[in-house]
Formats: sequence, C-alpha cells, structure tokens
Amino acid sequence: MARGSNPLRPATRIKGRGSMAETRVRELKYRMMITDLLKVASESHTYQELSVVLGLSPPILSRYMRGHVLPSYSRAQGLYAKLTEITNIKDALKKRIMFDEDGYFDNTPLVNEITWLKILSNYAMEKFAGRRVTKVLTAAVDGIPCSTLVANLLDIDLLIAKDSKEVGIQEFVEETYIPRGSAIRKSLYVPKSAIKKKDSVLIIDDVVRTGETVQALVDLVRNQRADIAGIYVLVTVGDEWKEYLDSIISKYSFEVLIEI
Repeated sequence: MARGSNPLRPATRIKGRGSMAETRVRELKYRMMITDLLKVASESHTYQELSVVLGLSPPILSRYMRGHVLPSYSRAQGLYAKLTEITNIKDALKKRIMFDEDGYFDNTPLVNEITWLKILSNYAMEKFAGRRVTKVLTAAVDGIPCSTLVANLLDIDLLIAKDSKEVGIQEFVEETYIPRGSAIRKSLYVPKSAIKKKDSVLIIDDVVRTGETVQALVDLVRNQRADIAGIYVLVTVGDEWKEYLDSIISKYSFEVLIEI
C-alpha cells in the first residue's frame, strides 16, 4: 500500500530505455513540476507567504509560478523539499473531491485538470522507480488521462482495455467479469498482439470501490503470460476492495494515492 508523504520525488531509476539523454529529460520534467507544486501551494498560501518561505524574490516566484522560467535542477530539489513541507498534496487533493447525496464524487481533478494530472503521474514515477515497465494498461475511460501521462514519462506504450471490439482488429484478448451487486457480464478487450510474454505491465485505475476492474486487468495480463510491474490506483473508496483484491495486494506492488 502507498505510504509516506513524499509522493513527488524525481524517479530516474525506472528501468526502460535508459540513457543520459533520458535522465536529462526526466530532470527537466522534474524542474517543470515545481510550477505545478507552486500552483497547488498557492491555493492555501498567499503569494507573500510563499515568497518568504521559499526565499524567492517576488519577481522570481512569479516567473516560476507562471512557468516563464524554470529553476535549475539543484534549486528545484530545494524548492521541492520546502513545498512538500508546507503543502500536503494528498490532503489538498482530498479537499477537491466532493461527494453528492448518492455517494458519487466529482472526479474532475483526476481526469480534466492538467496540474493535478501531472502530479498524479509523477507520483507513479516515484513509486515504481527501479521496476521494469514496458507497457501501461488502463480501462476506458477515466483512467486514460493519467495513464497517458505516465506512459509519456516512461516513454512506453499505452494500452486501453475497452468494453467493445473495434473494427479492423482481427484478434483480441478478452476478460469477462460480473460487477458485484449486478447480474450483468462485462468484458474488456485489448488487441491480442498488444501484450507480449516479455512485457512487464503497469496497471492503472482511477477509482476503485469493489475491485472487479483491477482484477479483470490483472487476469488479462496473466492470461498473456506477461509480468505485472505493479498496480497504481488514484482513489479508493471504502474497504470492500481490500478483501476482494487481497491476493493481488499481497503478491504485487499495489500503490494507492488516496483512500477515502
């Protein structure tokens, strides 16, 4: 399970298409992340407070916050440490998640807001550092935005499991399951050629309540005899999923950003 309050440390050790150029690119993305953290920090701190805490003159702070200028990598590391001291990213995101009277919540920050999406994707980079990842797999549709950014950060392919077969594709891998509390069979499909035996797949899901979708994605990968690099869930609701996914949680790296 996900622990700790340091979700955005740069991850330069994820195994993949490693090179010095790739390391420089990841350092650049880390420097750019400071802009996103400043935007989140500005929601709970005044401009003057940030200037004092970070030791930045107002003109420099303004340039960083607007993304007009990027801090050096070494300065970005110092700013990151200070920003994580004054801003609890998980709590900040929790405050954005509002439930309605039926128990559903507005997931706009998870699928629409680019600042939060970049923060969520960097969290995955940090948590799965050091692991071999060749593909990112998610189920349509709300997990796609974050999964796309994660795949981009890792420079690997994105696979989207859909609930229908697309024309033009001859063979599919299919996984069928029955959502709890329903009498309906649902199926997920990916092109058969998309997952190879040599692959190591990172599974991403946006919201987990009971766990059937995660289980289906895991089974889909297993049936292709590919490896599972880990499972990353943005938000879990309640505790029902823990019992249902117990064997998966105990076997694979299972990271949750926010539990509600």
